[in-house]
Amino acid sequence: MSGQSLLVPGNLSPTRSVPGNIRRPEYVGKPMPTPYTGAEIQDAETIDRMRIAGRIAAQAMEEAAKLIAPGVTTDELDRVAHEFMCDHGAYPSTLGYRGFPKSLCSSVNEVICHGIPDSTVLRDGDIVNLDVTAYLNGVHGDNNATYLCGDVDEESKLLVERTREALNRAIKAVRPGRQVNVIGRVIESYAKRFGYGVVRDFTGHGINSSFHSGLIIPHYDSPHATTVMQPGMTFTIEPMLTLGTHEYDMWDDGWTVVTKDRKRTAQFEHTLVVTETGTEILTLP
Repeated sequence: MSGQSLLVPGNLSPTRSVPGNIRRPEYVGKPMPTPYTGAEIQDAETIDRMRIAGRIAAQAMEEAAKLIAPGVTTDELDRVAHEFMCDHGAYPSTLGYRGFPKSLCSSVNEVICHGIPDSTVLRDGDIVNLDVTAYLNGVHGDNNATYLCGDVDEESKLLVERTREALNRAIKAVRPGRQVNVIGRVIESYAKRFGYGVVRDFTGHGINSSFHSGLIIPHYDSPHATTVMQPGMTFTIEPMLTLGTHEYDMWDDGWTVVTKDRKRTAQFEHTLVVTETGTEILTLP
């Protein structure tokens, strides 16, 4: 594995502004969102809106990822995604969600998820996950991907490639009538082939007009995940695989989750809708 030194918190830039004409999610300015009480199955009109929000999120992530290179700060990646979403009339869903201060999550190397963009400078050999969610026309679209920065060691490259493949395999397992635990079963069985850890305490989730609806999508084979998938159900799959343990620590910021052994981790995510015959990805650029 790369011999990079471990990450330390950087400095935050001022909160970025969002034009006043852009609709905010209901949780902005509140300590937490109002619990979702609606259905997990969405109508065709809602799904159409989620396709648009998902496309904006995917495009914003792509625009930010174009800048990934040694010497670039994670705050700069946040700026690009923020401006792209605002320019397209979307609100960056993470901004103000339970107090999160930025418009995307940037998780580098040993950071599993929820890294806060700051003055941290990307280094040659890093891997960096960008997690971008857009809120538009009353619905969210959520996606993430892990990118290589410069000359990355082979072990890290394989981790990234295999995590992407784990997501792809999980998406193919989605079928109406199946329990959601088939998703985690597919991911965990694939990850075990390479001795990877599968993060358990951070999961996929239901998503629609709510950022997190309450539906849980584990990435391991959970006997409790017995919800049956039905056409119109919308949720994310976002496996987090590690080179070592799945256990974690959290920084004092209350957000940044790092592997307990500080080994590297990768993640990929799409927002999906269950169809009559399988699934459709809603976060395509």
